[in-house]
Amino acid sequence: MIDFENDITASLEALRNGGLILYPTDTIWGIGCDATDETAVKRIFALKQRPEQKSLVVLLADVRDLLKYVASPSPDIADIIAGFDRPTTVIYEGALGLAPNVINEDGSIAIRIVQEPFCRHLIKRLRKPLISTSANISGQASPASFADIDPTLKSGVDYAVNYRQDEITSSRPSRIIKMGKDGSVQVIRE
Repeated sequence: MIDFENDITASLEALRNGGLILYPTDTIWGIGCDATDETAVKRIFALKQRPEQKSLVVLLADVRDLLKYVASPSPDIADIIAGFDRPTTVIYEGALGLAPNVINEDGSIAIRIVQEPFCRHLIKRLRKPLISTSANISGQASPASFADIDPTLKSGVDYAVNYRQDEITSSRPSRIIKMGKDGSVQVIRE
């Protein structure tokens, strides 16, 4: 296993104190905070210059954690998620236990069960969901690598993770689907 313990420790300290982090995800570099901390979430909107009406994505480490943050996920959601062939964010109805400014006006929430090792370890150790929004100013292109991230964002977070900063990847944002209460699936972004 790659040693990223110093990054985990520093990230946890920032997150537990209401801070923002810049970190690699299973898709692209993201800006994150504790998804239950309303003040920290407001800081993300301000840093990104993003309207608060636009939804954010929440990352969880395990599918069973959905039960804490979604009122009634589909009984077969674990099987559905296991069948995904790439990172997929699912929009669920009936969000629970999250900062109010994370939840969409209609009560829905976008959640991705993350597979990336750093994110999984961080979320498990934080014991709370993590916000993930692309590390760009609202309206600008998502960065392909850490080097492409706007310096304003790098200086606006409380901690920037060192792990994977040197990677140049052609990662892309996750697929987004919406699950209806009736089990129907609608593709929002392929």
